[in-house]
Amino acid sequence: MRPHINHKRLYPLLMLGASVAALAGAYIAQYVFDLEPCILCLYQRIPFALAIALALVALFRPDFAKAIMAMLIAVFIFEGGLAFYHVGVEQHWWAAATGCSSTGEISKSPAEMLKNIQKSIPKPCDEVDWTILGISMATWNVLFSSFLAGLAFFGLRQIKTGK
Repeated sequence: MRPHINHKRLYPLLMLGASVAALAGAYIAQYVFDLEPCILCLYQRIPFALAIALALVALFRPDFAKAIMAMLIAVFIFEGGLAFYHVGVEQHWWAAATGCSSTGEISKSPAEMLKNIQKSIPKPCDEVDWTILGISMATWNVLFSSFLAGLAFFGLRQIKTGK
């Protein structure tokens, strides 16, 4: 006889662990390995923080697990889309709407250049500082977020069927 698995707790716990790991990795890269994030990198942390909050609610209120898993699917699809947008900026398929591409307008005067420096311009979004197996972190995030969206979908199905 198979032991009963409480899917209303298992899948939110998996989403929580994966989201905590993603944010921990981002902060370790930033503060331990001194990799400066661009504005799009920072934006990509927000859905993971939201996923942590949603997963915690699902763990403490299993009666909301179905609705929260559906929300997590949307959060991870959005995260994957944001990461894909960042990949497009890195690959110069399009310019960043945030104005963080290094291919932006050149300052017209020394005074304007000084003003921009004083504003502490963030790292350009189209510069890739670090890769794993030749793949940028934004590209890995597309894959990871897509996997999590699929896992959340699978978890929602398991919760609905009670299997």
